[in-house]
Amino acid sequence: MLDHVSIGVRDADAAKRFYDAALKPLGYTCLSQSPGSLGYGRETVALWVNEASRPVKADAESGLHFCFAAPTRASVDAFHAAALRESGSDNGPPGLRASYGDNYYAAFVIDPDGYRIEAYCSAAG
Repeated sequence: MLDHVSIGVRDADAAKRFYDAALKPLGYTCLSQSPGSLGYGRETVALWVNEASRPVKADAESGLHFCFAAPTRASVDAFHAAALRESGSDNGPPGLRASYGDNYYAAFVIDPDGYRIEAYCSAAG
């Protein structure tokens, strides 16, 4: 349904370090880069990360988060570890979320700008 999503950040260089590390285990890379603008995806850009003078304020009660498809449970684990190494904050360690559904294996982090990010794999075991 969606072609892409754009988010505003305070510092594109800091965001690049975070998103390069966190998304690599999921198979996503920076496909486009210009001053203040980054585009991430596999074959085409699906996430734009752009410097903004007024990024959306972090609000844990808003319900806003972005979930990235992960090919394996191990990639979810790697996503979580990489995000924490690059200034992300833990918002839920890797593991099964039985209340979300069978085989719902996910991890949750908060990026340096306060966006809530999830990696999810539906593959069994």
